[in-house]
Amino acid sequence: MELSEDQIERYSRHILLPEVGGKGQKRLLSSRILIIGAGGLGSPAALYLAAAGVGTIGIVDMDVVDLSNLQRQIIHTTEDLDRPKVESAREKIAGLNPDVTVTTYPFALTAANAREIVAGYDVILDGTDNFPAKFLINDLAVMTRKPLVHGGILRFVGQVLTVLPGESACYRCLFREPPPAGAVPTCSEAGVLGVIAGVIGTIQATEAIKILLEKGHLLTNRLMTYDALTTTFRPVSVRRSPKCPVCGDHPTITELIDYEQPVCTTPGI
Repeated sequence: MELSEDQIERYSRHILLPEVGGKGQKRLLSSRILIIGAGGLGSPAALYLAAAGVGTIGIVDMDVVDLSNLQRQIIHTTEDLDRPKVESAREKIAGLNPDVTVTTYPFALTAANAREIVAGYDVILDGTDNFPAKFLINDLAVMTRKPLVHGGILRFVGQVLTVLPGESACYRCLFREPPPAGAVPTCSEAGVLGVIAGVIGTIQATEAIKILLEKGHLLTNRLMTYDALTTTFRPVSVRRSPKCPVCGDHPTITELIDYEQPVCTTPGI
């Protein structure tokens, strides 16, 4: 493919970067990213990935826009209240960059539909707010060998982990299984600083772009945590576990699982 004059101008600041250039920009335009969750994390990630010129963005979310979302879910506006989040997000992305094709999935990701949805995408970005989805997404990535960028937020803290199946530690290497119900407070119980979603979501978008461009050092085998109260980033080294039930030497989980758990919880932060 050849870049048009408008595209050369639009992406000029990318093209000036030796690590991107025209070749890298063409790669982004031909790439496909699946964002699961059009909320606090998915909002900034989707906007920046669209601005970067990622050619196809899939968005999975079954919810409608609620007034309490607007404190952090910046892709939605007051006028979007009660609209499906996927439609609100698609409209904003279209207005930002007409080069981008948005495919919407206005329903929940489940063990039954996950493989079909993820087929054809290059990278998975986890913008969900609940344990069942996070474990399902991790297992999906490992089983389909799709790169995954995990993110989570709660209160004043966030975390990011990039998973390259077969090469690096996965989410279950750190957290073996969902915690008991009620063990971790929900966002509606504990609260969350809205801008944390922006910090973590944009780091996720950065990781996804680096994966597509095959440039830089990824957050593989490192759980990056961010504490807004102390303005501290802290990488925690992790290792792939040979005993991991999904990516270990002798996996015991070989099929996708739907767990039941309260929403809006994030482990390990």
